Amino acid sequence: MARDTLFLLQPGFADPKRPDGAFICPHCNQVEGFLASFPELAKGIDVHRLPFPRPRQPVIDLVGEDNQGLPLLVLAGTAPDDAKAHGEVRFVSETRRILELLSERHGFPKLHS
Repeated sequence: MARDTLFLLQPGFADPKRPDGAFICPHCNQVEGFLASFPELAKGIDVHRLPFPRPRQPVIDLVGEDNQGLPLLVLAGTAPDDAKAHGEVRFVSETRRILELLSERHGFPKLHS
């Protein structure tokens, strides 16, 4: 993989278990806000927005069936020690850590604590 790859849920998805409207994932939406606020920096990352229903085959193909929760950042090249692994593929699924890595690896502003 040549570039970091970010997987997000498509906003406005339907949930078959909840017919009361369209939804967003609050965790994915945090990452979407980062991307929208800094579109030039976002161009340095491969971003894929996937439908809500599982299985999410593009994610499964990279990190296995047990790791298809989103958001998910698949790391190209060197990965931090706290990244999870599936074979040779390293990835992060915690939203705050994804945002931190976007700052560290791609120049997005840092999170204020």
